[in-house]
Amino acid sequence: MTSRESTQLLPRAHADEAHFEREWQDWAALLGIGAVQWPWLLRSLRGGSKAEKKRLLDRLGLPLDALPNLGSWKADTSLLHKIADRILDAKPQLVVEFGAGASTLIAARALQINGSGRLISFDQHEDFVIATRRWLGEHGLSTDMRSVSLVPSPDRWRGLWYDHGPLPDNIDLMLIDGPCWTIHPFGRGAAASLFDKISVGGMVMLDDGARPGERIVRRRWAKMFPNFDFELVSDGTKGTVIGVRRA
Repeated sequence: MTSRESTQLLPRAHADEAHFEREWQDWAALLGIGAVQWPWLLRSLRGGSKAEKKRLLDRLGLPLDALPNLGSWKADTSLLHKIADRILDAKPQLVVEFGAGASTLIAARALQINGSGRLISFDQHEDFVIATRRWLGEHGLSTDMRSVSLVPSPDRWRGLWYDHGPLPDNIDLMLIDGPCWTIHPFGRGAAASLFDKISVGGMVMLDDGARPGERIVRRRWAKMFPNFDFELVSDGTKGTVIGVRRA
């Protein structure tokens, strides 16, 4: 299964979740935020209008059936437009993505249009990575997709993070759309362990930015990294946290 298929409301579970021993504070955060974000989860089932999806695909020269299903835990058209805009305008040479799917297709195609740039994508579901590679291949696209385990998060962040190993410096664009909030609502904050690898002028995009957990993550990032400018862009169904490194 890839992001082409219809999916359930909640993201897929993963065996690695059993490796995270939750303390009472973790349960409190998970249950508390889970209780208040159901209205947002229901709104997120709508992945964007048909017109916005058509405009995106026409711009990238992709067929109309390239993205038949969006929404829920998958990227919406608002985020995908932002990814395409940034890649086509800024022409990044290195894009790193955590959580593969529709965003992988859009980023790979935008880089292909540019004629340069590398995309490294991480996901914890091996079958999903294999299927997504096949999906991209159907559109003449390829990228460096890696299936990795989830391990305890670094730098005092709670939850699990990707066991990505060494990564290059000078990341021009970092896309964060995983792991799922059901492991820990602040879990994506662990991406901060890689912010020193973001190039000056480089950008971070965090999907689901309007959720309560991601709002807290944004505020923590802003305190931890005064050399970044972070903002919540609340368009679309899910919102996006965008951070730009100044120095």
